[in-house]
Amino acid sequence: MAAENDNIIKDSNEKGLSDQCSFIKCIIDGMYDWVRVLDRDNNIIYMNKAMADGLGGYPIGKKCYNVLGREEPCENCISRQTVFEGHPHEKEEIINERIFSVMSSPVKDEDGNIVAVVEVLRDVTQMKQLHSKILQQNKKLKSDLNIARKLQCSLLPKELLKDKIDFAFLYKPCEALGGDFLDIFEVDSNHIGIYIADVSGHGVSASMLTIFLRSSIDKGTLSPAEALEKLYKDFNTQGFAKDLYITVFYAIINLKNGKMVYSNAGHNVSPIVFNKEKFEVLRVPGLPISNWVESAEYTNISTTLQKGDRLFLYTDGIIELKNKSNEQFGEERLLKILLNDFSVPSIVLNRIVESACNFADIEDSSSIADDITVALLEIK
Repeated sequence: MAAENDNIIKDSNEKGLSDQCSFIKCIIDGMYDWVRVLDRDNNIIYMNKAMADGLGGYPIGKKCYNVLGREEPCENCISRQTVFEGHPHEKEEIINERIFSVMSSPVKDEDGNIVAVVEVLRDVTQMKQLHSKILQQNKKLKSDLNIARKLQCSLLPKELLKDKIDFAFLYKPCEALGGDFLDIFEVDSNHIGIYIADVSGHGVSASMLTIFLRSSIDKGTLSPAEALEKLYKDFNTQGFAKDLYITVFYAIINLKNGKMVYSNAGHNVSPIVFNKEKFEVLRVPGLPISNWVESAEYTNISTTLQKGDRLFLYTDGIIELKNKSNEQFGEERLLKILLNDFSVPSIVLNRIVESACNFADIEDSSSIADDITVALLEIK
């Protein structure tokens, strides 16, 4: 009776094990990925249905490399590496013009000895093709951005009126295309206009706004406030989104008598006029160029520039650079350089940017988080 019970238990255990193996086999055969098991001599001892269907049969007992049409093992055989090293390896393999990601893992017995290797092959052909297309599109995009960057830079100021002023600027966008912009130009034989602007955001949308600014601002009027009011109206006809706006400080300088008239459309860092004895912050309120309200009014303020006076314009990118203690470079450090260094404008600007980058522990100014634009004009 005891023997009979033992046989029943044995039959029950064997049936349970058989059912379990059948269930596992159903799971593996239901996988989209290809699965095969190799012995230590590279012989195929198991293959799931997906792989068998893909290869046109069950090549059990054949060498793994023979199934791929080769006469000897692959030079980068990861299954052999797995057997020798005892841990998984991965590679890519081309089979029937399809690209597979192959993961090889060891199969160990109860004593920890490697008795076989299981390989899982995933078809990544479509992903690779998509990746290639993305790389091509990125390459084209970079090329287009470089062209756009050159176009944007070509719109920046050129040398003019060297006999009456000394002018220099530094323009460092934090991306391929920047949202800062400045321009200086002759209004007529006695007047020059100069403005600096900061557009919301960075990249393509911001750069397009800088182009809109340059093409739309009225360079014929001698009233900066009037020019900004016209610019505001023009902006409102374009249908720009509410989150897009431009801050602009605009000044017109009479080179004959030194009178400078200026106005501000929300530019949050005020330019300064200074010499070795004094400095004046050019503060004036004004709404950014936007579509927040139907119309905006701007105010003209005037001051007089003497020979040797300097006008410094900038955007907030330079003063907002932070060090490791989260402390900003700030206006005080900026002013300290300006008021103590009366080298030619180009040298002063380079020292300012270099000092700010050193303060923020930035080795390369191309890795800044915001656009940096600084300009310095001296009356001769």
